[in-house]
Amino acid sequence: MKLVFEKSSPGRGMELLAPCDVPQVELAKENQRSSRLRLPQMSENEISRHYTELAKGAHGVNDGFYPLGSCTMKYNPKINEKAASLKGFTELHPLQPEHTVQGALEVLHLAEIYLCQITGMDAMTFQPAAGAHGELTGLLLIKAYHEGRQDGKRRKIIVPDSAHGTNPASAAMCGYDVVSIPSREDGCVDLEQLQAAVGEDTAGLMLTNPNTVGLFDKNILEITRIVHEAGGLCYYDGANLNAIMGIARPGDMGFDVVHLNLHKTFSTPHGGGGPGSGPVGCKDFLKTYLPGAGVGIWENENGKAYHLTDHEKSIGAVKMFYGNFLVVVRALTYILTLGKEGIPEAAANAVLNANYMRVKLSDVYQMAYEETCMHEFVMTLEKLKHDTGVSAMDIAKALLDYGIHPPTMYFPLIVHEALMVEPTETESRETLDEAIEVFRRIYQQAAKQPDYLHGAPYETPIGRPDEVTAARKPILTYRWEGQET
Repeated sequence: MKLVFEKSSPGRGMELLAPCDVPQVELAKENQRSSRLRLPQMSENEISRHYTELAKGAHGVNDGFYPLGSCTMKYNPKINEKAASLKGFTELHPLQPEHTVQGALEVLHLAEIYLCQITGMDAMTFQPAAGAHGELTGLLLIKAYHEGRQDGKRRKIIVPDSAHGTNPASAAMCGYDVVSIPSREDGCVDLEQLQAAVGEDTAGLMLTNPNTVGLFDKNILEITRIVHEAGGLCYYDGANLNAIMGIARPGDMGFDVVHLNLHKTFSTPHGGGGPGSGPVGCKDFLKTYLPGAGVGIWENENGKAYHLTDHEKSIGAVKMFYGNFLVVVRALTYILTLGKEGIPEAAANAVLNANYMRVKLSDVYQMAYEETCMHEFVMTLEKLKHDTGVSAMDIAKALLDYGIHPPTMYFPLIVHEALMVEPTETESRETLDEAIEVFRRIYQQAAKQPDYLHGAPYETPIGRPDEVTAARKPILTYRWEGQET
């Protein structure tokens, strides 16, 4: 399809904005553009068709099966959107007086209570705007804690080799040195290597449990004990909480800080550039360092009122105001809808669906780990590639022709030719059976027509792109005809 710039025609336009009803103020000349901003000129009809065409070319969870491992791309109930669209929430201003936003403050207060109960934490902030942003915030809490104790020698963060790539990146952004701990053959942390790595310079550990290969580390209590005895703190990456919410709590495993992905575990919209939300919870001894303001309650004979309270030793704001508030409204709606019984049931169904697919495919595809998984499982196509030349990439691309979004490819790095599948709890058995049949059909095709799979997909709006050239020589801007390069 053509770019919006290519569809532009001089002189076309539309009126979307109401006439300005306030005095116009021009910027100082040195702050003005030297040339007019070149924007596409199109009618409303043409713009509407353009974005509808774009939407038809995108694949989302509303279009079909979306088993993207470690990302929990599950269905977002429409009741969440209904709640978040209420005018009492959408027409607020963050600088309104507290007495005029009591409902919004109650949302933040309730969300903090329930998420702390689910994670085993004592306090929570909603300022972080995404998961990686939450990682950074959690590590800043750990850093502030050590600095507050005048313990400046703690400069190392321990990260398992199966961790999400954002973990070491976040640690490095905080000025820490990253120490990678290898996994054992069973996919779990090597305790001997961990014990050898900790010491007086250990600031903390970053870990998710279940881990990135979809396994619950049976030594998790020993892991956190080793780090704590060395004087470090334990940080929980909440990316995989969907498998254990309402059943096991990070706080009970020994973690001091946790970030949550509301767009993964708590069914708020995922992808498209946001808005996201990565709230951070912590134990009571870290509460004083939290960013932004917390919500407290005043009670008297007239009832109770919510108010904002500052944290005494706060690390400072990590985002404006109170985070992406409407995302929190969606998450709270999800929690209240499922309730105390529904939250663990969702987690149990996520584990059930993953193991159902794993077992149904294990006679054809080689599993990286044979034991019972949690919410996701990892296949290795190393032998298939050796025997037929068909790679994990080929299998993933072939799935597109069947209306299935590919699983996560080539991750975690500790598994060669990896495909990581997370079916989520919102998929029916019928959908899983159809997907299983497609996976099996593609595997059979790999043995008979490997060259055909090298060219997949064939039925999508765009065929297989040259991804190497796209990565090395990306075209990120549009150049008008005659414009100098």
